[in-house]
Order: sequence, then structure tokens, then C-alpha cells
Amino acid sequence: MILSAGTELATATNEHLANISNTLIYSAMAVYTLAFFAYIAEWLFGSRSKVARTASALTNGAQKAKGAPAVTVNKAGGTAVLERPKVVVRSSAGSRDVPDGPGAHGGDAQGDLYGRIAISLTVLAFLIHLTGVIARAASVERAPWGNMYEFNITFSAVAVAVYLTLLALRKNVRWLGLFLVTTVLLDLGIAVTVLYTASDQLVPALHSYWLYIHVSTAILCGAVFYVGAAGTLLYLFKDSYETKLENGGTPGRFATSFLERLPASSSLDKFSYRLNAAVFPLWTFTIIAGAIWAESAWGRYWGWDPKETWAFITWVAYACYLHARATAGWKGRKAAYLALIAFGCWLFNYYGVNIFVSGKHSYAGV
Repeated sequence: MILSAGTELATATNEHLANISNTLIYSAMAVYTLAFFAYIAEWLFGSRSKVARTASALTNGAQKAKGAPAVTVNKAGGTAVLERPKVVVRSSAGSRDVPDGPGAHGGDAQGDLYGRIAISLTVLAFLIHLTGVIARAASVERAPWGNMYEFNITFSAVAVAVYLTLLALRKNVRWLGLFLVTTVLLDLGIAVTVLYTASDQLVPALHSYWLYIHVSTAILCGAVFYVGAAGTLLYLFKDSYETKLENGGTPGRFATSFLERLPASSSLDKFSYRLNAAVFPLWTFTIIAGAIWAESAWGRYWGWDPKETWAFITWVAYACYLHARATAGWKGRKAAYLALIAFGCWLFNYYGVNIFVSGKHSYAGV
């Protein structure tokens, strides 16, 4: 009877912790939503700034002959002279001598204020989010990576952690905030509506310390790959924008206001490349660790299970991307397409294989 009472108490405690976790995840989503609106305000006020209003004039001036006059704008009842930026045609290495944009705030003080508020809200949401993940782990008395719901809430928390870490290291990534928070909200929304699974124990094959090694590195790699893919996608838009300017075209007002504030295409290209290159060795280790775990759980290192196959395809895709950059000198759009294909393979390996394909790694719980 005492044992039964103890079991019932433990079960009730775990259910209570699971409810706390759910409440914290929903609370984090609410704060992320506030951060989303703050990021929107940063971009909106930045679009009204002096930088955005004069971007077209500055760029057009740079395309004129060398002796073209500098741009003058009204400032506090007088005029201020802005030096024409130096815009050089694409070099043999595939880069341009174009300075980075001022950021989402566009040089506007009020826009910058909203941006700082957005960062503060993102930090608060992340702390609530992380606490929710920890509460989920406490409710199941294990690492919270046993099904897709748990993987989703952990993955999105790690993605935000990567972003905040880059900010703490004083990297120029504040422009990523709006896109990151938007996708995190989508990810959490899918998790709580479609992928939610009640707290439960692991299947026998997952009872191993390799769960902490293999799955944690997979989550970290996915988060870094995601940030790199976001930079790559924005690079493609910025590169098209710069190319249109080089060819004498006139981008639309929205494109000018938005893209003029992003880093230069060369900066975005380097940013994505460095992230993908830095995390690729860890992804290699993830696959090796998974093979070792498979031998311990199923008696074979590799069996071409769908999850194993697509993890290898993802590795090959990123290896091709890095190899092309290092040896063939691919930079720019061709390399960006390879990087996005590789990230697409990672996404399919997670969502597609887990939901639509049956195999030994079918732990989706949906």
C-alpha cells in the first residue's frame, strides 16, 4: 500500500510538472509575440529614417560618373552633405565593395529603442521557454528528447540561444531577430497543436547515455544550420538587389527600404559559410555517435534506416557545399543554393522522415 501511494504521488507530481511545462511554453509564446511586434516596430520606424529616405539617392549617385556631386538632405532646418558610397562592380572573386547596412533600425533612434526592447523581450521569452523545457524534462525524469514535441520545443530554444550568443559576442546579427522569432513562434505553434504528446517514458532502445550525446549534438547542429540558412536566404535577396543596382535598375520602395538596411551580400555570404563550416564537424560526430548507439541498441552500426540514410544525405550535401567553397572557389549564389538544399535535407530528415516514413527512428508520437 505504501508503494502504491508513493507511485501515485510520483505520478501526480509528474503530471503537475507537465502542466507547468505546458503553461510556461504558452507563456513563452506570448512573450515571443510581444517581441515579434517590437521587431516589427523597429523595422517600421527604421523605414522612416533618414537612411532609408536617402538610400536611393545615395546609390544612384554612386552609379554616376566619378565627379558626380554628393547628396544633400535637409537636416534641422539646414542641409547636411552625405558622401557618396563607393560601389564597385563585382570582382573576380565574386564580391563587391559595398558597406553593410545600418541594421533594422535604419539609424533612427526610436527604431533602435524598439529593437532594444525586442531583444529584452526575446531574452525574457527564452528564459521562460528554457524553464518550460526543463520542467518537461523533470516531468518525464529524463532528457526532453523522446518525441517530436519535445525535440521541437528544445530545438527552438537552442536556436534562440544561438542568436543571443552571437549578440553577446557583439556580432552584427540583430537584423535576424524578426525572422528568428517568427519561425520560433511557428515551430512552437506546430509543437503545441500538432505534435503535442503527453509525458511518457522512452521506448527501450532510447534508454542509453548516448541519448544525451547523440540527440543534444543533433539539436545544436540543427539550430546552427537554421541560422546559417536564414542568412543564406537573405543573402540571395540582397545579392539580387545589389545586382539590380549594378545594372542600373531601380528596385521598388519596399525592397530598397528593407534590403538597404541588411548587411552587404558578401557579409551575409561569409556569415552563413562560417556557421556551416564551424558546425559541420559536429554534425559528422553526430552521425558517428548515432552509429555507435545503433550498434549498442540494435547490434549493427549502420542499417540504412530512413533516418540514417537522410542524415548521411544531409552530411553529403553540406560536404559538397563546403568542398565547392574550398576547392572550386564557389562563392555567391551557386554555393547559396547548395547550402539551402543541404538545409532542406536536414528539414526533411526531421519532419518528413519522422512523420511520413516508418523505421527504427519513428519516435514522432503523432
